[in-house]
Amino acid sequence: MVDVEELADSVFTIASVLKTATPEERDIVLQAANRAGWDLNLRPRALAETFKNSSPQESVLDATIDWLFTPDGKQVPLGGWQTFVDDKRVVSAEVDDETILVLGGLPSTAFWSEVLIRGPHYLVALVTLIVLFSSFGVWAITRPLRKIASAAANADITSGRVIFEEEGSVEIVAVARSLNGMSDRITDMIQSRTRMLRGVSHDLRTPLTRLRLRVDRVGDGQLRDMLLADISRIDSLLKESLSYLRDDHHREQVETIDLATTLQTICSEFDDVGHKINYIGPNHLSANCKPLAITRAVTNLCENAVKFGEKVAIELTRSGDKVVVDVSDNGPGIPKESRARVLEPFFKLNAARTDGNAGFGLGLSIVAEIVQAHRGTLELLDGEPSGLLARLTFPADLQADGVTAQVR
Repeated sequence: MVDVEELADSVFTIASVLKTATPEERDIVLQAANRAGWDLNLRPRALAETFKNSSPQESVLDATIDWLFTPDGKQVPLGGWQTFVDDKRVVSAEVDDETILVLGGLPSTAFWSEVLIRGPHYLVALVTLIVLFSSFGVWAITRPLRKIASAAANADITSGRVIFEEEGSVEIVAVARSLNGMSDRITDMIQSRTRMLRGVSHDLRTPLTRLRLRVDRVGDGQLRDMLLADISRIDSLLKESLSYLRDDHHREQVETIDLATTLQTICSEFDDVGHKINYIGPNHLSANCKPLAITRAVTNLCENAVKFGEKVAIELTRSGDKVVVDVSDNGPGIPKESRARVLEPFFKLNAARTDGNAGFGLGLSIVAEIVQAHRGTLELLDGEPSGLLARLTFPADLQADGVTAQVR
């Protein structure tokens, strides 16, 4: 394979020798070079005016190689690297003001040496650019989708905030806008259903009160007691339903509280009504959360615990970057296959943890909603040695409705 740069350097060297040589010496040098296989000629300087930069005999591939892989030698031949005379490629150099040295007989693939020398570097650079741009393209496309997926996983449609950020490409903005619209429609539907149920539950209180007054005038004492018991149960159902439909924990603002003191206060309140609940944990542990919501969640767990267990305890611990609240009892517990369903509204077990004191299956549902609003988890585990352990786990950077909370 011919190296054009080496040929050009040789032509420049011979031209510099001929520049100071006599005519006889020039003939001797040229004859010696041509005997060695060179095609060198001394031509008039006017020939340079007839040089062309292309040839009809040159293939498209060769022309492309010439354009892409032009040599970068310090000395450029007279007329440039792409010089043709009579459609033949030549390399020329100036000897003096009237004479030039022309090297002919070059093959059409003379520049392919540049491909072999520089081609691998271009190929590596091209592959690197393709990989980089492909990686950037994948990242640019998947990043908004990951944000949308994360927002959907942690969405709280009752908070009234915009769930999906409408930014990025036109397609991503369209998807986010559609999902936000769907969220708004779901929120409106839930709110309308909630308002309807609240209205029905509230309107039932008035006739129920009149019914209680009329039952008080029933002469049969046993019948009166049975009717009052049914009325009392219906009234309790209405109260629990209204409590479940009340979404105070969604509107409540995040505040800094002493979680340890709050839990000790809950234990004292239960102690006032005759239920002994032991508190285990530090005397003080500050956290940012929704105080009324957290109090309501722990109170609901304690109410369930004192119904079915004689020994109840609240334990507060710090585990790494999380805060853990355990409410345990020594009651009959909940079968593992039913622990997911007991978090559903109005679901009640038929076996364990059911007796006359059983509620209407809304307490744990409220707890689950509050924990979810705080980006935490609720686990129902086996107690030791028996009973149920309800574990509330909150991350150290507690978040509720988009507000960051830190445990100190």
